[in-house]
Amino acid sequence: MHNPLRLVLVLHNHQPIGNFDGVFEQAYQDSYLPFLNVFEQYDNLRIALHTSGSLMEWLDANHPEYVDRLASLVAKGRIEIVGGAFFEPILTMIPSRDRRGQITTYTQWLEQRLGATVRGMWVPERVWEQSLTSDLVHSEISYTVLDDFHFKNAGLTTDQLHGYYVTEDDGNLLKVFPGSEQLRYLIPFQHANESINYLRSVAEQHPGAVVVFGDDGEKFGTWPGTKEHVYDRGWLTQFFDALSANSDWLQVTTPSEAIQNVPPVGKLYIPEGSYREMTEWALPAAKINQFEDLHHDFEEKGIWHQVVPYVRGGYWRNFKVKYPETNVMYSRMQMVSRRLEQLVAEGASGELIDQARLELYRGQCNCSYWHGAFGGVYLPHLRNGVYQHLIAAENLLNQFENRGWQLDQQLWVEIDAADFNLDGRPESRLANNRLMLLSSPVEGGQIYELDVKTICHNLQATLTRRPEAYHRKVLTGPNDGGDGVASIHDKVVFKQEGLDQRLQYDTWSRNSLVDHFYSVHVPREAVVAGTAEELGDFVHGPYEAKLRRAPGRVQLQLAREGNIGDKRIQITKGITLTYEGSTVEIAYFVENLPEQHEFLFAPELNFAGLPAGADDRYFYDAKKEKINQLGSQLDLNEVNHLGLVDEWLGIDVGLAFDRPTAIWTYPVETVSQSEGGFELVHQSVAVVPHWHLIPDANGCWSVTINLSIDTSLAEGRMNEAVVAATV
Repeated sequence: MHNPLRLVLVLHNHQPIGNFDGVFEQAYQDSYLPFLNVFEQYDNLRIALHTSGSLMEWLDANHPEYVDRLASLVAKGRIEIVGGAFFEPILTMIPSRDRRGQITTYTQWLEQRLGATVRGMWVPERVWEQSLTSDLVHSEISYTVLDDFHFKNAGLTTDQLHGYYVTEDDGNLLKVFPGSEQLRYLIPFQHANESINYLRSVAEQHPGAVVVFGDDGEKFGTWPGTKEHVYDRGWLTQFFDALSANSDWLQVTTPSEAIQNVPPVGKLYIPEGSYREMTEWALPAAKINQFEDLHHDFEEKGIWHQVVPYVRGGYWRNFKVKYPETNVMYSRMQMVSRRLEQLVAEGASGELIDQARLELYRGQCNCSYWHGAFGGVYLPHLRNGVYQHLIAAENLLNQFENRGWQLDQQLWVEIDAADFNLDGRPESRLANNRLMLLSSPVEGGQIYELDVKTICHNLQATLTRRPEAYHRKVLTGPNDGGDGVASIHDKVVFKQEGLDQRLQYDTWSRNSLVDHFYSVHVPREAVVAGTAEELGDFVHGPYEAKLRRAPGRVQLQLAREGNIGDKRIQITKGITLTYEGSTVEIAYFVENLPEQHEFLFAPELNFAGLPAGADDRYFYDAKKEKINQLGSQLDLNEVNHLGLVDEWLGIDVGLAFDRPTAIWTYPVETVSQSEGGFELVHQSVAVVPHWHLIPDANGCWSVTINLSIDTSLAEGRMNEAVVAATV
């Protein structure tokens, strides 16, 4: 061929940490395996393939024959393996040391298992900042792929994007390919000839051009409707046939071959950003709707094409502001990373340290740290997966220091204060061998993390119900995105009926020890819906914190004087942890109560990871008798105990009160967006004890709540597994 157009197909296959095994298997059967089956038949075609480490580990464990086939194709020169950060973190979210560690560790894995020579890497979600250049180069990466949107943000036009550029940071040079947005929307949703026609037009105007398609491999079978379209109706075969039939002017090749034979177009510095849709999702919900309205308005006026080169969306890092729950995960990850770095700096090494580092890397997987067209942070199992690995990493570091929860390790308890959530204000931490909790005195003295170390589970991995831009689509109803196979960005599908009736919003974070004051006449339905009038200023009000220590015992004492209407009262609450056991003592002492009042005191608790809809996940009473499933709404009176059990997880959470208590319970559910459509997702179980406070002669009232966490069922299974493994 004389001066052919080079088409570089870069597929990105990924399943996140924490995803269900069945989802991995379904994606394998629907996408990864059938794609390979078709591709192997076309000896003249070459592609580049990136598979995330979380998916590659699963494939190697469950379908090693597939990985062997990849290795064979690598050896034949038909697949170029594109590396990356091992467990698909957003690179700008993690420390530089972890970026380099993730990249080099995965490169070594790929070279050893696949025999690959790794020259380039996939940037997760194409979230880019120019300073990443140095980390990539120092990790022996010579090229990467971003979207053409990044290049257009730098001022380039479409006609300038038919090749690759060199970018630089601190003297380090990196080659960067622009991925074509046009091809992303053509492949595989339009007829194969549409892509050929587009490529022919580029070849005619730009002889010798390099055009890159870089996108999710799940588009070929896993996305809704694509399996039938791509395989059953033969789209992929038609596409590969069309590429082969036009080989006189079109060469399907790899990034390394293109770099070897085509010089760079020029040099460019690339602004921070991601793909276009991601920058829109990063905006606040109201701004997204404004953006979409302006977009449609400008399109109708015929001026959008003039405006779009100067339009910018949001900044990826602000997902940590838009969803404070992701900031909590991020801050927890930073805590673990800093502790590991400190131990290594002090000379720590060995198997436990290496295992802890891999667990940290797994806990940096990006998918639950943001939300767009996919479930992301709205999926509890993904959040739980992140915490599982972060807690496991810290457990290994504790074990290294002889501070683990295992029976042969020393018992301990401690309390300290620091800016743990990176908001510029101090938080408090209480920890022993089996539990760790974090509290924010300035945010209502709430508990926002409660780690159960024995099962690596955070009972506070909750999510607040909040407005989303796409909720207006919920109110207008579903559509199929038009004729043919719709992109997930266009399709509106409801996975349950009546979702418009389930849109409810909270004005507080779904933490524990959220100190509500309601009218004694408040309807329970209003509490459940989040619309009950708040009489006090304690929910978000700052508490003064004191750290108290005694032999074998620590306490966080929180005090606040605040208002309930025109009445001023004082609340002191103590959170106590001992060096032995898995019980948190919570004591409330209320002062200056008026003799006559019409309010309820209702300190709310939330428990995450205890799903609804199964008979082995239930409430029980003081006699250990089942009451109902965890998704049920209870209205209990004059009780002293309530238990929550998740037999599958192997946890029993008990609440014991030293005075008769009324309790409301209800599931916290969100209406969120996913690949398959809009769905109702169970986020946590809310438990709201409440009292009409009767003051004593001094105007005081008190209650003590013992929160006990029993994981003996899970621990028994672990022991059985260990015994079985040694037989």
